[in-house]
Amino acid sequence: MKKTLIAAALLAAGTLAQAEMATYGIDPTHTFVNFEAKHFGTSTLRGRFDKKEGSVSLDRAAKTGKADITIDVSSISTGVGALDGHLKSKDFFNAADNGTARFVGDKFTFDGAKVSSVAGTLTMVGKTMPVTLNATNFNCYDHPMLKREVCGGDFETTIQRSQWGMDFGLKFGLPDAIRLVVQIEAAKQ
Repeated sequence: MKKTLIAAALLAAGTLAQAEMATYGIDPTHTFVNFEAKHFGTSTLRGRFDKKEGSVSLDRAAKTGKADITIDVSSISTGVGALDGHLKSKDFFNAADNGTARFVGDKFTFDGAKVSSVAGTLTMVGKTMPVTLNATNFNCYDHPMLKREVCGGDFETTIQRSQWGMDFGLKFGLPDAIRLVVQIEAAKQ
């Protein structure tokens, strides 16, 4: 009995020693933060934020992690200059006073070895609200050119912009629901 307890303790200690939090720096050339909104229930307006930075810490053995991504909201791009200017205004992001949006996720859910969702908070326009990003794809691989591990995937959620005080146009039919689609790749540091 005593040998069994000692063996179990050694096995548990070995498992704990193998569990290691690794930090991955996001690759801004392979990371995209896109949004979609219906335009009066007809077509879909799409846009993106061109400047973003951050990191993800991940321990796949322990099934834990942390994501910290900052987005420069003045880098918004819809392909229409006048619309970009309006979205940067006080009616929406108020980029002059609130230049960044930030997602901090600390509740990772796994399906086997793959991340299936990341829950945390999204801060925009000076307000912080809970958000869960659901993975539609996740993978880690040894990058042949970088010679290190890269992890990433496709994540999405739908938010109600009015929760952050962005209520311009709601009275005349602009949607409250905004779909966020995030593609991320991050290289092990």
